[in-house]
Amino acid sequence: MSLDLDSRQRAMMQEMDVRVWWPEAVPEPATATMQEPITPMAPITSIEAKPGASSALPDGIATMDWPALRDAVAQCQACGQCRGRRAPVFAATAPRQADWMVLGEAPDDNEERLGAPFVGQAGQLLDNMLKAVGAGRSGNAVNAACLSNVVKCRPAVACNPQPQDLATCENYLRREVALVQPKVILALGRFAAQALLQGSVADVGTIPLGKLRGQVYRYQGIAVIVSYPPAYLLRTPQDKARAWADLCLALSVI
Repeated sequence: MSLDLDSRQRAMMQEMDVRVWWPEAVPEPATATMQEPITPMAPITSIEAKPGASSALPDGIATMDWPALRDAVAQCQACGQCRGRRAPVFAATAPRQADWMVLGEAPDDNEERLGAPFVGQAGQLLDNMLKAVGAGRSGNAVNAACLSNVVKCRPAVACNPQPQDLATCENYLRREVALVQPKVILALGRFAAQALLQGSVADVGTIPLGKLRGQVYRYQGIAVIVSYPPAYLLRTPQDKARAWADLCLALSVI
């Protein structure tokens, strides 16, 4: 699919190192773009799951507003991912009825330390990708994007989330999606895809991420596009063109 991009969007494509043959003159050189600064959180003590503690989820998740949902996530110890976490990572604010919702996997160390999803070089790359299609986490973007993770905690001993962990955290995710009301969801990574599609795609946990791409799925009636996480694209830049195709597909849904 092709897009009618202006010079700024073409510059973003150049920043992504995606080569596109343009029918016009060579675009202007890309200018450096930086994501909005994120204020580091104060040092916090690791939270240990108490032996024998209840694993029950709080009541009323389906009717919580954003502050109540954030507080519930902060106190949650309903799955093994909370063991030894410093703090869960939860979107600070939710744009009302954002057009885009971008969901990553479990937080990495930098995300946990800063208390925000998609930070560092991976976050900058994602910001450039979104800007290329007129979206972004900034309030100045044409189409607002809400960024979050399908799993909110990073255990002290890093490990992949198990299916039961994804299913437990999906209770919070379902409410996030209901509050944001996006037009499209970008699921970046195989665990993000698994969390959203485990109820609709058989054996989704065994399907390679590359084979889940290129289709429009549904989660709570909202279109879902599966793509690569930006951290992976930094390591494997040859797949940036495929990630661009996924963005084009998402834009066509909107």
